[in-house]
Amino acid sequence: MRNANLVGPTPISSPKLSALRGVKHGFFTRQGGVSTGIYDSLNAGLGSKDDPEHVVDNRHRISDWFGVDHHALFTCYQVHSATTVVAEAPWTGARPQADGVLAYLPRMVCSVLSADCAPVLLADPKARVVAAVHAGWKGALTGVIDFALKGMCEDFDAKAERIVAVVGPCIGPRSYEVGLEFLDRFETHDPGASRFFAAAENADKRLFDLPAYCLSRLSRAGVVDAEWTGHDTCAEAALFFSNRRAFKAGEGDYGRLISAISLV
Repeated sequence: MRNANLVGPTPISSPKLSALRGVKHGFFTRQGGVSTGIYDSLNAGLGSKDDPEHVVDNRHRISDWFGVDHHALFTCYQVHSATTVVAEAPWTGARPQADGVLAYLPRMVCSVLSADCAPVLLADPKARVVAAVHAGWKGALTGVIDFALKGMCEDFDAKAERIVAVVGPCIGPRSYEVGLEFLDRFETHDPGASRFFAAAENADKRLFDLPAYCLSRLSRAGVVDAEWTGHDTCAEAALFFSNRRAFKAGEGDYGRLISAISLV
């Protein structure tokens, strides 16, 4: 039986992105949908084990919030890669395997799914191009943010110093405990990255600051106007789905949040 929740989604917004003319965005929480149980309530994950009808209903609520047809809500089959694609027309067949979506046409909603990984929304209002990036630790390390910026600048005449970027709700630095091999991998592939790791309660663990690392990648690429919303998905159960929290609770699966941006 469907959730009788009649209140639509009320996404978190960034003042930086909200100030841009011709751009609409939202970091959607888990609230305002029809799913039940562990997926309560705005689960947007097509790959979850939730009732598919509920997921479709939830995604329609999100596209309605943007005022577009549901075919204009573009999400990829995310594989923790550095690959980005351009949304120009409704995709047919299987979703492309990628972790970033760019758009230069109005009413094409670039969106990414997450449940602890960092969603990053980007916009250059003068060049009229926007992007949504799914930056888990692997994608962030291998350059998904950099490739999205490269696509915006080289293909659509955006300027890094003009781009506004916001890292959305993701696992926070106090919640992301990792092993020492994780630290070693970062330091090997990105020397100096150890500054994003703090001591944990156990000597053989570290706490990784994913949002700060994403912001550092943006800064190194020349983006000067960037921020994190400050929301920890793992710690704030009422608002967000969390892969790590679900694993610790033995729940077997978890809902997916959606973060999206479009030109209007």
